[in-house]
Amino acid sequence: MTDDILANIEITPREVKELMNRGEKFFFVDVREKWEFETSHIEGSQLIPLREVPGNLTKFENADQVVIFCHHGMRSLDAAAWLRSQGVESARSMVGGIDRWAAEIDPSVPRY
Repeated sequence: MTDDILANIEITPREVKELMNRGEKFFFVDVREKWEFETSHIEGSQLIPLREVPGNLTKFENADQVVIFCHHGMRSLDAAAWLRSQGVESARSMVGGIDRWAAEIDPSVPRY
């Protein structure tokens, strides 16, 4: 890994969809709150609210690839940066979060 912890830390919703279409295995994590997940979520993602990420570090360490998202991409970027600082080099944040996913990939996902 490069010395820049933020290098290549973001991934677009389209790139995430391509990973799915290719059948690649990755840990797809929603770091929003439970009420947000209940309002709208992406099929196949697992809810681990941002405040619970440190307590679940082992789950992230055991994954080959990690993609994190939130509502617009700020919380997930914080989570990905923290995970990388803990040695989870594959952690990436989905740019624009679930809102951009709903706009560009799956309009059936409710926007809020």
